[in-house]
Amino acid sequence: MGDMNPNDLRVINTKKALHEALLALLKNAPLESISVSTLCRKAEVSRGAFYLHYKDVSALFDEHLRHLLQDLEESYYEPYRLVPELVPSLLDPSTIRIFHHVKKYQSFYEIVFDKNSSLSYYYSLFGKIKSLMLDNSERYPPGIQDLSMLVSYQANAIMGLLIQWNEDGFSHSPEYMNEQLVYLVGVRDR
Repeated sequence: MGDMNPNDLRVINTKKALHEALLALLKNAPLESISVSTLCRKAEVSRGAFYLHYKDVSALFDEHLRHLLQDLEESYYEPYRLVPELVPSLLDPSTIRIFHHVKKYQSFYEIVFDKNSSLSYYYSLFGKIKSLMLDNSERYPPGIQDLSMLVSYQANAIMGLLIQWNEDGFSHSPEYMNEQLVYLVGVRDR
């Protein structure tokens, strides 16, 4: 909110502490019930420092979600960056970054996929994946009967893999998940 230098180590450390505290609190309580006081106690940050950066807890969550979705978008586009045309049957597992993204933000995804969490987190993620796929609609072959149905199907397939990975306690490496995705995408071509 203020004109603070975002590269100042104090700003970085304060925001990091607030983000970590928010995620810890979200594991046990919905966003709407987290107060600034509770958040600041957990983060060991003064309320004044909080208000220098955010107007309320929702603004902090929105910032966290914006950063996360930006990283998701960059991760999603990585395989496209390396080839002129993405052919699923020729996809190189090492170019897939989406599972690395999920591992990087694992604590957030554990909240998203927790059965007691608000479905709004899930639908925010699902909507972002669908929009990324729709933004690449020119990469789909011509003649698809209903592109929105296909994109929903594919986005749900990715969400299904993420949910299963979460249920497995993220015990598999991102590289293993990349290989599974490439295998599953290629199953229909066999």
